[in-house]
Amino acid sequence: MKNIYLDNAATTRVAPEVLNVMIPYFIKIYGNPSEYHKMGMDSRKAIEEARGKIAGFLGTKAETIIFTSCATESINLSHKGLIEAMGNKFPRKVRPHIITSSVEHKAVLETCHSLERKGKASITYLPVDRFGRVEVESVEQAVSRDTVLISIMYVNNEVGTIQPINEIGQLVQRLNQNRKNPVYYHTDATQALGFLDCNVDNLGVDLLSFTGHKINAPKGIGVLYIREGVEIKRQIDGGNQEKRLRAGTENTPYIVGLAKAVELVNIRKNNKVRKLTSFRNILIKELLKIPGVKLTGDPEKRVPHIVSVIVNGVEGEGAVLYLSELGIYASSGSACTSTDLAASHVLTAMGYSESESHGSIRFSMCDKTKKQDINYLVSEFPKVVEKLRKMNPIYNEK
Repeated sequence: MKNIYLDNAATTRVAPEVLNVMIPYFIKIYGNPSEYHKMGMDSRKAIEEARGKIAGFLGTKAETIIFTSCATESINLSHKGLIEAMGNKFPRKVRPHIITSSVEHKAVLETCHSLERKGKASITYLPVDRFGRVEVESVEQAVSRDTVLISIMYVNNEVGTIQPINEIGQLVQRLNQNRKNPVYYHTDATQALGFLDCNVDNLGVDLLSFTGHKINAPKGIGVLYIREGVEIKRQIDGGNQEKRLRAGTENTPYIVGLAKAVELVNIRKNNKVRKLTSFRNILIKELLKIPGVKLTGDPEKRVPHIVSVIVNGVEGEGAVLYLSELGIYASSGSACTSTDLAASHVLTAMGYSESESHGSIRFSMCDKTKKQDINYLVSEFPKVVEKLRKMNPIYNEK
């Protein structure tokens, strides 16, 4: 049977080069990096070298990089940590204000909901256009004197739309020229890291989150970039690791692996973008030949590796299962929400109905994707669609 993995927006395989650099830190250099003996100091040295490599990739200093377990933890630390640090600067009855979008990853949305429920912050959830893009003007209009954080994802994980991150960064810089209390700017760069410029100064961000398992590092390691001067209150109490911002013994092998994965991104990005852009365009062209198939997301301002479509008369979950039997592995949306039968919050925010949203299917590629994989998909997918439509009495009645 075929084995074609097209769910790389959910997770990626660990690259052999990444695994190879990790192994010694499991079985030879396994000392606790907080200890002062040689094995502990060797672990500490490896962590700091990794921190420096990741900082270099983001165009910042090593001191601004905090290691976490995943992007979700980084986002929680960023948002809750900032709000708690800023809370005492506001009058008792005034809540700090956060601006975010209605299509963010659940890690951002649920963190904001939590702050809102606990009365720690007020939140504005911005609408998006039919392509899932936030309008810069709507961000500016939402800013109030109590705004402390703007959090807009770099790339949407479900439809692949690239947000106007640079333009929002320029807006924040203009706003802060005339404000006593600055507005800080965060982006979830998880789906952007392997494909787009992530230099923090170019983007104008003060906080940036990402995870390793979307760029061929293992699951269980993430990063939060915190610009110098931004005050954050830690969310995990304990020891003094990670500049007293994230207690707990550092995961040395995973940190080393993440640094190697980032290094590989730097080396391979240009070729990967070129190749996957070509595959993406072919795939979109062929899928849209099927009657009742709609592309979701911006047709131009999108990352190379994600193609998301809505198929009328087809349940996305059913299509994923039928494709799986053919050895093609895709998804019906974000991995963090695909087990929930509710309609995608991203697609409904973009104006799609609940019934349309249930017909969503996402294909996401990687540098190991081959032209013959795409050819096999486009030859088999119309058959799957036809089979599922025949089983749908409502579609046939229409």
